[in-house]
Amino acid sequence: MGSVTGDSVFDVMGFVLAGGRSSRMGSDKGLVELEGRPLIEWAIGTLQAAGIPVRIAGAREEVRGRLEEYAAVVPDAAPGHGPLAGICAGLSSTMAAHAVFLPVDVPLMPPALIRYLIRHAQITGAVVTVASVNGLPQTFPAVIARGMRPALDKRLRNRELGCLAAFEAAAVELGQKMAVIPAEVLVQCGQVAHPDALSVIRWFMNVNTGPDLRLASSMRQARVS
Repeated sequence: MGSVTGDSVFDVMGFVLAGGRSSRMGSDKGLVELEGRPLIEWAIGTLQAAGIPVRIAGAREEVRGRLEEYAAVVPDAAPGHGPLAGICAGLSSTMAAHAVFLPVDVPLMPPALIRYLIRHAQITGAVVTVASVNGLPQTFPAVIARGMRPALDKRLRNRELGCLAAFEAAAVELGQKMAVIPAEVLVQCGQVAHPDALSVIRWFMNVNTGPDLRLASSMRQARVS
């Protein structure tokens, strides 16, 4: 489903958001290893397995050179202003109709969910598509139409930096609603499955600390052993 260089033949570009300060981890999260692979490699692999090309968005200057070893890096639109700045930078860097944004710290995310969200966005024309768990919308992964860029840029300029709120407000500005897909229903219907058979709630786990890394590894090993 598409190549891994340039804009996708399916008109989708993937972006790993890697601009956080990683204060709780103590070192840059993207380069911290889980089972011998840096988290940036896990995130890139997830998007590539979903069939889309990948870039890195929002990398801090001090680690940009090292991250460029894994994929092309898009400079942050407004350093220090969180993931919304990386999203705006990503949208401004591609001509693809849709962009998929995945944080660097969710290594348990199944590619199948991303594929489903992309298909839903393409079929319905939704300007923002995310999943929910237990009725709560999850900010990422997010499939965002390129036409959302001006509305999201405005939120960034106004320092309205909460991504989910920015998605909702920008969609309303365009006369639409954010599409929220219950992940549990997708599993129950056989539309989406995790390669390690992890439960849905685990997919969205953020790896922010050393103990988080160990927990993520133990959950994977419990399923694959």
